[in-house]
Amino acid sequence: GTYQDEEGKTACKPCKAGSYCQKGAAAALPCDGGTYSSATDNDEQGDCVPAAPGSFAVTGSTQQTPCPKGSYTNEPKKGECTPCSSGTYQDEERKTACKPCEAGGYCAVGAAAPLPCEAGTFSTATDLTAASECTDASPGHFATTGSTQQTACAKGSYTNETRQGECTPCAGGTYQDAEAQTACKPCEQGSYCAAGAAAALPCDGGTYSSATNNAEQGDCTPADPGSFAVTGSTAQTPCAKGSFAATGGLSECVSCESGTYQDVTGATGCRDCEAGSYCAEGAVAPLPCEA
Repeated sequence: GTYQDEEGKTACKPCKAGSYCQKGAAAALPCDGGTYSSATDNDEQGDCVPAAPGSFAVTGSTQQTPCPKGSYTNEPKKGECTPCSSGTYQDEERKTACKPCEAGGYCAVGAAAPLPCEAGTFSTATDLTAASECTDASPGHFATTGSTQQTACAKGSYTNETRQGECTPCAGGTYQDAEAQTACKPCEQGSYCAAGAAAALPCDGGTYSSATNNAEQGDCTPADPGSFAVTGSTAQTPCAKGSFAATGGLSECVSCESGTYQDVTGATGCRDCEAGSYCAEGAVAPLPCEA
């Protein structure tokens, strides 16, 4: 438990921590790897303390050291810890085993935490070792970073490629009313479709359109004077006999007032009733007065 490394001395020195000193020692000998000691009176290697599972001790250690994150040891008397194998990880110190990798991630050798699958990929497995082992999202689907499953594109969006982290909104003039689609549909006649539309919206009353690429209500055409267009019209309709539209952009025509009539379609006004006749509201022709 003592030593003396100089000549001509009258006493020996206490052995050093992390060492042992046999009888007659001229130098302290370090505790072997996997053992340690803080004592200063060890006289043999057997006095050094074995490192506990979950810890290690290098040669000459005065204390054991916890295995760092990403490693472990499940046996005593170890001079170093074992890195977690690929597909596992350990996010705590002083552990005797590693954990399976988590779904949506992968774990390389020595991982202290799972790394998430990249955007556009996913996984439900718990033993992946590299990002390349995550599964690509299929067309019509997307996967955000760390996903455990792919997600269908919502209505109003699409993707026609694999490995996408998000879906693309439908462009103006198109729409998509179903999920998990790889393309958008042309807008419908009599309608308009704003960007990201999940359904075609009808042209307002008083407007119409036969186009299939309208992106806003302003793309619908106002009905002309003498015509009308109900909501969602693909074409304007001439006012019927007995009615008129003095201005454009109307959703219905106005009946001729009593005392007037209109005998042609598409009129912008009504005619005065004729002498010797009478005209009820909405008249299409004068009726002769009774004898």
